[in-house]
Amino acid sequence: MHKNPALTVDAVAIKDGQIILIKRKNPPFQGSFALPGGFVDYGETVENAVIREFKEETGLDAEIEDFIGIYSEPDRDPRGHTVSIVFELKITGGKMLAGDDAAEVSLFPLNELPNMAFDHAKIIAKFKANATHF
Repeated sequence: MHKNPALTVDAVAIKDGQIILIKRKNPPFQGSFALPGGFVDYGETVENAVIREFKEETGLDAEIEDFIGIYSEPDRDPRGHTVSIVFELKITGGKMLAGDDAAEVSLFPLNELPNMAFDHAKIIAKFKANATHF
């Protein structure tokens, strides 16, 4: 049987000069903070998936502002090989409220991050190094 990696998306969004993170409700990394994101549904574009996942987990509406990168290390997720496409989002509305796989949604200064799930600290470090606005 041929195995393929799963496709995921993650969102970096800044609100009031701080990054939006969710606390994971479920394993893996239950109780750790992560970027809002999740699995791309079959037949869905990655662009639509990141907007959907962000809304489901944070309650906020957003639009894509920039492409950050692709993260594909085979061991980045203990559930199996996942490839994540990461976007920077601009918040356009909604009310910050945890939902779906998020136990809570919080704002953190970029230089005071909590313990992060997956490779999300690496993703945020790249964002900080390349950010020219926020």
